Amino acid sequence: MNQSPIEHQPTTPSREPPEVFRTQILVRFRDCDPAGMVFYPRYLEMFNNLVEDFFRDRLELSFEDLLARGWGIPTVHLNADFFQPSRIGETLDASLAVTRLGQSSIYLEVVMKGPGDVNRVRGNVVLVLTDQAANRAQLIPDDLRAKLGRYVEPILKDKVDANSSTSPMDAA
Repeated sequence: MNQSPIEHQPTTPSREPPEVFRTQILVRFRDCDPAGMVFYPRYLEMFNNLVEDFFRDRLELSFEDLLARGWGIPTVHLNADFFQPSRIGETLDASLAVTRLGQSSIYLEVVMKGPGDVNRVRGNVVLVLTDQAANRAQLIPDDLRAKLGRYVEPILKDKVDANSSTSPMDAA
C-alpha cells in the first residue's frame, strides 16, 4: 500500500512561546518630580523592583532566599530609552522577558507602557549571579536555569543549551 510522502515526514513538535512576566505599576507621588512626571532614575528603581518580583513570583527565589544561599544578583549593565513621560496616578503595564542566558549572566528586556499601550520606557538589564563569599560570578545552577528557560526564546534556548560557554546575540 502506497502512502504519500507527506505522511512519512516527521513532524516538528510545536513550541510554546516564551513566557513574559507582566505586572502593573502605579506611578506614585514619590516617583515624580515637581512637574508631576516620573523622575527618570525612578524608572530604574521600578526596573529593580520588577526583577525582584520576577525572582520571587516566577522563579520562586526571593531575594531573602538568594542572600541566605550566599548569592548575589547585581546589575552589571543597564540601558534605557525614554519615549514619553509618565504622570502621577497613571498605571504602567510592565513586562520583563529573558532575552538570553550566559553561564552566570541573565539578560533581560523591560518594557513599561502607559495608557493606550504607549511606550514610556524600554530597557535592557544584565544581571550576574555571584558567590558573595568569593566575590565573583558563579554558574547558574541547573534548577534555576530550568526555571529561567521558560522565559527564553526557544531558538535562543537551543543555542544556550547546545553551548553554554557562549551566549547568542540578543533577540530584541
